[in-house]
Amino acid sequence: MEIYIVRHGETEWNKDKRLQGSTDIPLSDEGRRLAKESGKALADTPFDRIYSSPLKRAYETACLFRGNQPVDIVTDDRLRELCFGTYEGQNMSELLANPNDTFRFFFKQPHLYCPPMNAESLSDLCKRAASFMEEIVLPLQTNCTRIMIVGHGAINKALMTYVKQHDLSQFWSGGLQKNCNVILLTLEHGQFEIIDETHIFYKEQPDTLS
Repeated sequence: MEIYIVRHGETEWNKDKRLQGSTDIPLSDEGRRLAKESGKALADTPFDRIYSSPLKRAYETACLFRGNQPVDIVTDDRLRELCFGTYEGQNMSELLANPNDTFRFFFKQPHLYCPPMNAESLSDLCKRAASFMEEIVLPLQTNCTRIMIVGHGAINKALMTYVKQHDLSQFWSGGLQKNCNVILLTLEHGQFEIIDETHIFYKEQPDTLS
């Protein structure tokens, strides 16, 4: 079985480097364009199942990637993005630069990150990712050819933490997906194989001189 793990398209908060987490921010026009272009490229690649985070930016991305394919999109709360609590809406670069805040560890030493009040830990995120993989994905390998999972930057890495059987110190192994990038996997006899962690189905704009 082939598995496509998609990160949602760009939002205005992505452009402004603001943490989104559980805040329900819609796609930007550019995010919709790249997701729609990706969907056109996948028009002849049929999917048996499509699963999505219920947040608007992910669900709309799933709809645009699906295009005209006759398959339902099933939302699952376990695919929601990591909740950042009081950090949501704040500038990520400023948080990373604060020497008195453990967010400075979030990307480089994620096992040392301590979530703020009303936020979710990376450990808890990995637990719900594992639940999704074990209860939803693994049972499909005998009767599906290809599935798509549309989520977010951190939850997708939590899914990959399960695939790779890594600990939290290696949470960001392979790097943060760009918007509309796709992780390609296969699953056969309970074994995952990583094909590509940074695949794109849209045409990248050529560099221009200025």
